[in-house]
Amino acid sequence: MHILIVEDDTATATYLRQGLEEAGHVVDLAHDGMAGLNLALDAHFDVLIVDRMLPGRDGLSLIRMLRAGGVKTPVMVLSALGQVDQRVEGLRAGGDDYLVKPFAFAELLARIEALGRRGIGQEGQATVLRVQDLELDLERRRVTRAGRLIRLQPRELRLLEYLMRRAGKVVTRTMLLEQVWDLSFDPQTNVVDSQISRLRAKIDRDFDRPLLHTLRGVGYRLGDEI
Repeated sequence: MHILIVEDDTATATYLRQGLEEAGHVVDLAHDGMAGLNLALDAHFDVLIVDRMLPGRDGLSLIRMLRAGGVKTPVMVLSALGQVDQRVEGLRAGGDDYLVKPFAFAELLARIEALGRRGIGQEGQATVLRVQDLELDLERRRVTRAGRLIRLQPRELRLLEYLMRRAGKVVTRTMLLEQVWDLSFDPQTNVVDSQISRLRAKIDRDFDRPLLHTLRGVGYRLGDEI
């Protein structure tokens, strides 16, 4: 599944991301309410994990905005506020589940997977991405091109998913660092170029028509050449 975590506590966000990625999921992070809202409105996610107390926009306000905008993605509210009336408030705001901190990761994972199963089949909840003859099955974490299986590492899968969701659009190096590597600064390394090169070798090698293009000085784009 593709999961968005909206959590301002760095240690908690890192812990969640590591555990969910080890369980085979793709995870994006937002560290404030406005960033979380923009991401949730702009991209497809199978499940959202939203803290209540966030800078910029609080978690319940974020959820209400999503529901008002027609976003039906299942939401897990994660909060240290655990009184009955507080849990009820979270569910009435549009949350689908409510988990109180501190929590057992095994329980969170089970609840998240249950929410993901509930979301499958909802309108707009596509589980297969396609760009020309390239296909990514999100549930099976399986990539094929022209029916040929392509084996990718977890980071390569994450990078490919990000590019496929923005097929035809230019994606900058900064965007990739923030969304795929969760870096809010440029470490002045060639990590993006190297990963793009490895991904290109796997999805374009032995095929007549390249899909992954570099626009020098601008960024990258997945799709046919312009």
